[in-house]
Formats: sequence, C-alpha cells, structure tokens
Amino acid sequence: MNETLRIAVLLGSGVTAGVLFAVAVSVVPALRDLAPDRYVEAHQLLGRNWDPMMPIIVLGSTALDALLAFLAPQTATRLLFGLGAVLLLASSMVSHLLNVPLNRTVKKLDPRAPLPADWSDPRPAWRRYHLWRTTLAALAFLVNAAAAVTY
Repeated sequence: MNETLRIAVLLGSGVTAGVLFAVAVSVVPALRDLAPDRYVEAHQLLGRNWDPMMPIIVLGSTALDALLAFLAPQTATRLLFGLGAVLLLASSMVSHLLNVPLNRTVKKLDPRAPLPADWSDPRPAWRRYHLWRTTLAALAFLVNAAAAVTY
C-alpha cells in the first residue's frame, strides 16, 4: 500500500511540476509576445480546461504527502514528505490567491471588444506568480523523490 502511495505522490507532484514548467517555458513567453487584444483571446482559450484537473492533482498530491508523512517509518522521511506537502500547498495557494484572481479578470473581458481605457496588463504579475508556483512545485517533486528513495 505504501509503495502505491509513494508512486502516486511522485506521479502527482511530477505532473504538477511538469505542467507548470511547460507553461513557464512555452505558454508564458508566447502570451507575453502577443498584442493585448490577442492575449485576452488566447488566455481565455488556454485557461478554460485547467479547472478542476490541476487543483485535483495538486491538492490530491498534497493530501498523499501528508498521509505519507504520517505513515513513514523514519523521521527524516516523514519530514521530507511533510515538506513536500507544504511546498505543494504553497504552490496551490499562489495559484488560488494570486494567479486565479488575475485569470478571472481576463475571463470577464470580451475578446471582440476594445480593451477598457483603464486596462492594466496582468501579464508581468501573472508571470511572476507563475514562476513562484512552478519553483515551489519543482521543489516539492524533488523533495518527494528524495523521500521516496529514503523510505
């Protein structure tokens, strides 16, 4: 059972880190280079299928990490799985508290209408927040891998 949990947490945290990394190296630069009106349309198209898949994967992996932190036989391994849970939760919090509100403002815009005169381009802030959550997720995967090997 514990082996299955370890594989699942590695899979979940690996998928999380991989998806966020792919977005960071491909999607973010592409969106940055678009004209604002084209950015709005592209952002709306790209973002429509992430929910609920990514939150389920991230929060499910966080829960598995917490469970493994409780079940692991050695203190060092328990601490590593616990740290993995904290890092994944932190990545999720960056998403929910920082990226998602920006996504919602972009989703409210009509891509066929001119942008409002007071429109503030969210791309620089969104990119910063995305890099934070990507770094946290990559660290979580690394810590989970170390925990799985020391189990």
